[in-house]
Amino acid sequence: MIGLDTNVLVRYIMQDDPRQSLLASRLIESMTGESPGFVSLVSVIELGWVLSSSYGLTREQTASALELLLRSKELVVDRAEQVAAALRVFRSGRADFADCLIERICHGAGCSATMSFDAGAVKTAGMTLLK
Repeated sequence: MIGLDTNVLVRYIMQDDPRQSLLASRLIESMTGESPGFVSLVSVIELGWVLSSSYGLTREQTASALELLLRSKELVVDRAEQVAAALRVFRSGRADFADCLIERICHGAGCSATMSFDAGAVKTAGMTLLK
C-alpha cells in the first residue's frame, strides 16, 4: 500500500498542473484493490478544506469529490465509516466538513458529547456548547 499526500489527491482531482497532474493520475490509476493507495484522515480533512477554500468548490462539489475517494476500490480511506457519516451531515446542513468529521470521530470513539466554544459547530455539526 502507498500513502497519498493531499497535494497528490488535489492534482488528481483538479487536473490543474500539467506535469504534477499527469504524475498523480498515473500513480492513482495504477492502484488496484490488491495494491491500493491509502488516504489518511489528515489528508481527507485537508482535501476538503483545499477544495472549498483554495479552489472555491461548492459544498456539493466538495462532498462529491470526497465521496469518490470513499467509493474507490483502489483507495483505502482512514476511518471511512466516520468520513461517510460526516459527509452525510455536511451535505444535509451548513456545518464545516472538519467540524462534522470531528464530531463523528468523537461519537465513533464512544464520546457522549463533543464540547466546543464554536456556536456554529454546536448549531450545525451536533457538538455541545461549553459554557
